[in-house]
Amino acid sequence: MAAVANKGSALLSNLLTQARPKFQVFLKYAKVELTPPSPGDIPAIRDGIGKLITGARTGAWKQVTVREAWLNTLVTAEVLFWFYVGECIGKRHLVGYKV
Repeated sequence: MAAVANKGSALLSNLLTQARPKFQVFLKYAKVELTPPSPGDIPAIRDGIGKLITGARTGAWKQVTVREAWLNTLVTAEVLFWFYVGECIGKRHLVGYKV
């Protein structure tokens, strides 16, 4: 039984040693990407929405490369998925609302 405990302890130690650098990289990007917008970001958001509306009116979306279209699709899917995750967290149930 002691041998199993020693192997388990060594395995856990090895796992933590290997995971620590990857976790540090995750934290570095999480601090930048997962922060809410600051008041200084509001003008850039307005400009982006204005460009989006202008591009929709002029038909500029027809001149987008396949790569840009694919990236836009991925970003849209990510926003939708985070919306649904937020809904599940907010209602505290995976499916349906309490009526």
